[in-house]
Amino acid sequence: MTGASHVQRYVEVVVDLPLEQPLVYALDEQASAIARQGHRCIVPVGRRTQVGVITGFSEQPAIDLVRIRPVTRILDDIEPLSLHWLEITRFASEYYQHSWGEVALPALPPALRAVPGPRYARSVERLRSRASEIATPASSVVPTAEQEAALRVLTEAHGFGTYLLFGVTGSGKTEVYLAAIERLMAADLGSQALLLVPEINLTPQLESSLRGRFPGIGCVALHSGLSDTQRSSVWLAAHEGRARIVIGTRLAVFASMPRLAIIVVDEEHDPSYKAGEGVRYSARDLAIKRAQLLGIPIVLGSATPSLETWARAKTGSVRLLELKQRIGAEQSAPSVELIDSRTHPPVHGLCEPVVQALSDTLVRGEQSLVFLNRRGYAPVVACDACGWLSHCPRCSTFAVFHKPDRSLHCHHCGYSERVPRACPTCGNQGLKGVGHGTQRIEESLQARLPTARIVRIDRDSTRRRHSAEHAFDAVHAGAVDVLVGTQMIAKGHDYQRVSLVVVVNPDGQLVSHDFRAPERLFSTLLQVAGRAGRAGLPSRVLVQTRFPGHPLFAALARRDFAAFADEQLGERRAANMPPYSHQALLTTEARSMDSALGFLRDARESAGSTAGVRLYDPVPMPMQRLAGAERAQLLVEADRRSALQPFLRTWLAALRARRSPVRWQIEVDPQQI
Repeated sequence: MTGASHVQRYVEVVVDLPLEQPLVYALDEQASAIARQGHRCIVPVGRRTQVGVITGFSEQPAIDLVRIRPVTRILDDIEPLSLHWLEITRFASEYYQHSWGEVALPALPPALRAVPGPRYARSVERLRSRASEIATPASSVVPTAEQEAALRVLTEAHGFGTYLLFGVTGSGKTEVYLAAIERLMAADLGSQALLLVPEINLTPQLESSLRGRFPGIGCVALHSGLSDTQRSSVWLAAHEGRARIVIGTRLAVFASMPRLAIIVVDEEHDPSYKAGEGVRYSARDLAIKRAQLLGIPIVLGSATPSLETWARAKTGSVRLLELKQRIGAEQSAPSVELIDSRTHPPVHGLCEPVVQALSDTLVRGEQSLVFLNRRGYAPVVACDACGWLSHCPRCSTFAVFHKPDRSLHCHHCGYSERVPRACPTCGNQGLKGVGHGTQRIEESLQARLPTARIVRIDRDSTRRRHSAEHAFDAVHAGAVDVLVGTQMIAKGHDYQRVSLVVVVNPDGQLVSHDFRAPERLFSTLLQVAGRAGRAGLPSRVLVQTRFPGHPLFAALARRDFAAFADEQLGERRAANMPPYSHQALLTTEARSMDSALGFLRDARESAGSTAGVRLYDPVPMPMQRLAGAERAQLLVEADRRSALQPFLRTWLAALRARRSPVRWQIEVDPQQI
């Protein structure tokens, strides 16, 4: 043997398992020569092999060396994940109380987290060839005085800063985003930008603007609607710097971007930024943390900011940038009118003044938007004879009637069946749909406006790939007279010929148990109202409600978000609710409610007493039964995050050490309680 003897090295590796610490593996001489922090690798885990990420090295691991197995293979076909990427995924794991691997591995695209097959190297090269550069004519836009003032602040900023771009709908927030990115890239060649949007259907319009604005610069979209191959190709283009602008939904917050220089979060208030399963992270909050770690600016844009962001803006920890005027059309801010549905009883879901306004708009050759945040034909099917209702057999909710295929669907668990020909209880054949969904409103409009070209956009009508994009294209092209839909039609779209917006039955959220319901309702209504009059057409917003005297509607009519938000914050402060306290929600699923509640009672007792932390009594969840499982919850609250986080870490470690048939999940900063 010649030369120096090989010094045994060990690596710490995270895998997609709920493990407290990274696993330790040995490196042979060949692997030791190429392994770097951030490399992916293949490792044995039990009787299987998995892809993991190397997070560190060790020459003297604190475990029995005999038990340490070797790394199977180092995957060095792409550059290692950056130290920053490792840092943000580790922060997310610690804050949201999951293992590092449960955050890091799902953040990778499918092709790069699966154990590679024999043609793996060729597959990676194909992924590289799929991402293409964009070369289209650049647009030239002269900013308004308000926009230029905001841009000056953003472009003169140095280091980390959080900026709230608070602009009325139609004030040109998107132009500020694009101009800020443009100026930054001109000053720093090779820099990258990340632009987050709340929903997939918002990406095509914004992506088109980006591509037209930045000739010769790689611009890609990253969201769950892509195929596995497309998503992997886009991710790799960003990781290797070939894509300099990434526009994406919440999963894009973990995109590997080595030259990231600015982050934009559009519609920052939107609840879609909070993951609803797995690691329940907030993409907006992680984007802020990511900007802080990198020392770069982040822009949060909204006409109706979240109350958390608004409160921070009022204290100065977030800098407020305002756009108060609509672009080139100050006179086009729509008037808001409340239609009392007690005075004007709806016929097939619509009051007569609403139908007349829709007819007048059609005669003028303008477009109307009808918003109802309830899909399907009717929320429930009922029997007049005995009172039978179409309950979902697996959930504590109703199965919704869908008329096109005469079926009942549960929008929570996916259960479906044909509508029975007769009442299962008494045999009555006169079953009826009760209430109104978007399908029923569409049918009503087709009967009352027979010459109108009507399109419905909701999750049911846009199941096919690209169907939503094609439907919105038809609206923008003027091939639609009346657009009916759910929240999909309310966010971010620039409808040039919509002069009438109708809001149908928003009353349910006025009496919701959720303390965030008024905030969400006001935000939704102001957003949908902002779709009207964007090209200078005189416009109206009609809200059909049984409670026209409610203070929320008065604030909406004045379009006074600041007054509404300040009033809500006052109520939150008096009740010690977020953002003036910090919460976590422990939820359980079990075969029986007794088991679900029993687990939570034991968990509460085991927590003991911690200064500044309060644990409330376990209770059934608002939707008590879902997909056959009984569900309960326990709320944890603290005045400071610095008290909540260490408590959760110790408490949850003890819960994980227990063996129980009850499934449980922790959510930090829950959005629904």
